[in-house]
Amino acid sequence: MKVPFIDIGLQHKKIEKELVNAIKKVIKRGDFILGEDVSFFENEFARFCGSKYALGVGSGTEALFLALKSLEIGPCDEVIVPAFTYIATAFAVTYTGAKPVFVDIDEGTYNIDVKKIEQAITKKTRAILPVHLYGQPANMPEILKIAKKYNLKVIEDAAQAHGAEIKFNDGIWKKTGCLGDIGCFSFYPTKNMGGFGDGGLITTNNESIYKKLYLLRDFGQVKKYHHSIVGYNSRLDTIQAACLRIKLKKLQTWNRMRVNAAKIYDKLLNSIPDIRLPVTALGSRHIYHVYAVRVKNRDEVCRQMKNKGIGSIIYYPIALHLQEAYKDLGYKSGDFPVAEKISLEIMSLPIYPYITEKQIEYTVNTLKSVYKNIR
Repeated sequence: MKVPFIDIGLQHKKIEKELVNAIKKVIKRGDFILGEDVSFFENEFARFCGSKYALGVGSGTEALFLALKSLEIGPCDEVIVPAFTYIATAFAVTYTGAKPVFVDIDEGTYNIDVKKIEQAITKKTRAILPVHLYGQPANMPEILKIAKKYNLKVIEDAAQAHGAEIKFNDGIWKKTGCLGDIGCFSFYPTKNMGGFGDGGLITTNNESIYKKLYLLRDFGQVKKYHHSIVGYNSRLDTIQAACLRIKLKKLQTWNRMRVNAAKIYDKLLNSIPDIRLPVTALGSRHIYHVYAVRVKNRDEVCRQMKNKGIGSIIYYPIALHLQEAYKDLGYKSGDFPVAEKISLEIMSLPIYPYITEKQIEYTVNTLKSVYKNIR
């Protein structure tokens, strides 16, 4: 048996007719750029998240970049970023001319360690950019407290957390992306709700930020050929929006299927003491963008798993402060020990909405066999 890391085609097959019809309608109308489906999708996604405004953009990276630009973050500014995540989070800061300041992560959740944020704050700090990694919400209640104390903005990187939720002290559950000043999403094809190419979206409850973003994503135009600010070309394609509208209706179901798959993994892997399973923080609803475990001899485990037909991917093999692209920042090995430790042990097993229990059992049995032979 072979088990792919993700089977996007299977998801699409279930809704193929709806997708084809949606694309045909866009082709017939010809409104490929900022067409009516973009506006419909923005409104629907805003309602889904619980935010007042949503704005479709070209990618998740561009969502982060434009969010930072809307807050006028640039040279001489600093933005706090977790040391363990996909590099686009930090790159978005760098693109503005600002400096990403890394903070170590919590060993249980792999999200930014809120206990270490304050010591990274300086007079130049303008914002905190937490990532809801792997589909697990960061500790937003504490992050928002710190931001308020130091008068900082909060931009959520929710690229892996479409529909994840966190419970606040008032007992109300809220979705990621509408908790800080701005939320940023990616619709890269492998996400819980992915498109047929690149795409992204920004959410906010602040009208002035929304108006600024509205200009920034489309060349700074107040109306066609009238440019009030220097803007960018970052627009969600209408065809992508049309397809994402269909997928949004399926998202909650797909997320539940991922959670159920994770529960099966948990049950089957729980008997192996040397394999560290993912945890769900108290008061959080994890939506398992990936199912990440930690093992010793990780690279060899992954190699043998792949040789046996099991898809596994390492998210991520190098902590951000040790990336060559950021060698000029002056960080060194040992600066963020938890991030460095996780980067050497983490690996992700196959998970997607329509994965079968038989496939999970085969994956687990293969992992047990491989791990027993090499540990």
